[in-house]
Amino acid sequence: MTTTSQPRTDAAPAVLVRRLVQFACLAPSVHNTQPWRWRYDGLVLTLLADEDRRLTSSDPSGRNLTISCGAALHHLQFAARALACDAFVTLAPDHAPDGELARIRIHRVPGRPVVGEDIELIRSRCTDRRRFTAWPVPDHRMLQLCQVAEPWGVRAAAVLSDRDRIRLELLANRALTFLDLEAERRVEQDGWIDHGPVDGIPLDHLPDAPNPLQARTRFRPGLLEDTRLVIHGGDRVIAIGAATDDRTSWLRAGQALSAVWLEAARGGLSVVPMSQPIEVESIRREIAKSVLGNAFQPHILLQIGLQAIGRRELPRTPRRPVEEVLDARSD
Repeated sequence: MTTTSQPRTDAAPAVLVRRLVQFACLAPSVHNTQPWRWRYDGLVLTLLADEDRRLTSSDPSGRNLTISCGAALHHLQFAARALACDAFVTLAPDHAPDGELARIRIHRVPGRPVVGEDIELIRSRCTDRRRFTAWPVPDHRMLQLCQVAEPWGVRAAAVLSDRDRIRLELLANRALTFLDLEAERRVEQDGWIDHGPVDGIPLDHLPDAPNPLQARTRFRPGLLEDTRLVIHGGDRVIAIGAATDDRTSWLRAGQALSAVWLEAARGGLSVVPMSQPIEVESIRREIAKSVLGNAFQPHILLQIGLQAIGRRELPRTPRRPVEEVLDARSD
């Protein structure tokens, strides 16, 4: 087990744990599958992978599922600090039974103030897939966001040079072409569009694509008026990964993804995850080699940019009720 610090022995009330899990479940997840479960025994909160929600065609190893769970874990840690609590996290070993990923002990900290703006940040964070403006995020800001990721035990690199950005765009387009030819992946992916009232991606959150020669996206056209290139002129990309390619590094990548996303949102930036180039193993290896110089293995790519001023805000994508994901002993 990997532990962040030593907890006290007193337990958090179930009502507080329930509230924190609700905030954790606002985290981003692949295709909004929300592939997590939580169990609270009155002392320890356990995060578990929900394998029934794994995308078996596009995510056979469970990398995207675990990254999604890591993002939920960080959302919970972030919410705990905002609500004047400490969250002591112990990561489970790679082959822990029952899909266990982490154990968390939560304790209130007397005298610590509640940070309402951080709670509002979690509530307002969303995935806006519309095209960014042509104004690029400054290089120094991208490097600052990389620094936000690295304390979570990962490597992060901003793709800044024109040469590397062109290489990455070509590789991302190759990945989309490959995925377009995989019928099982397409059917699986389309199945999560307008999946239901509590999960999946609503069709009105997906940009339309009036010019199929220019707009490249892994999703079929939606109802949101806009187009998006794989990498647009104003986009910047951060790669998050590690020297290893195992469940622990994926979970940490998810924590780092959430940390970067919330910090970017705090600064008025928009984030769109790119998992499709990582899903094609040959493309992932080529990104590691030709874009990252074999510094680490990429687990997820994040497009970061600025949305146009005056663009209407998107409503949040739906979430499963907490009763569906949390098994908690009553106080």
